Parts: sequence; C-alpha cells; structure tokens
Amino acid sequence: AKCQCKVVPRERTNCGYPGISAAECKKIGCCFNASIPSVPWCYNPKPKKVKKICPNDPYNRINCGHPGIKPRECTRKGCCFRAHPAGVPWCFYHRVVEE
Repeated sequence: AKCQCKVVPRERTNCGYPGISAAECKKIGCCFNASIPSVPWCYNPKPKKVKKICPNDPYNRINCGHPGIKPRECTRKGCCFRAHPAGVPWCFYHRVVEE
C-alpha cells in the first residue's frame, strides 16, 4: 500500500543494493523514492497495520470453543463470544483485517 512507503527519509532501512532499479526494488516488495540524496532509495515499507475484529456474519464464524462454553472461558482463550443466533458457534475466532 502507498501509505506503507511514507517513511521519514532518515528512518529508511535499506532494502536493495547499490544501483537497483525502481522496478526491481518494487518487485522484491520494497519502496522506491530517489528524490532525496544520501538516504536509501530502495527501502523497507512500514509494517501493515492490522486489527482483530469479531466477524458480524454469524454464518462465517469459526468455532473456538465447545458446546456450553461460558463467556469468560471463551474470552480467556482470546476469542469472541456472542450467545446468538442458535445453530452457530457462540465462541469464535477473531478475523484480522488491515486498517
């Protein structure tokens, strides 16, 4: 993502080799910006920002517990708990999404 390449020039960490082309740099998953001398032009992107969410669609839940699991036991396992609707897992895993 473009926002991952917005790295302060002095904080860039080298990701290529001297003379690497913009195309080759991008092909290996790095950012390229040759507008500032004396800093790496091919550099590592910022890590993706992700967050855990409890999925809204009850039919996409992936079971994280067992029948009769208590809410506290479920959340201690690091999972989501919603006691509805019937016929789907009430204790289920988070989904990781990019911010």
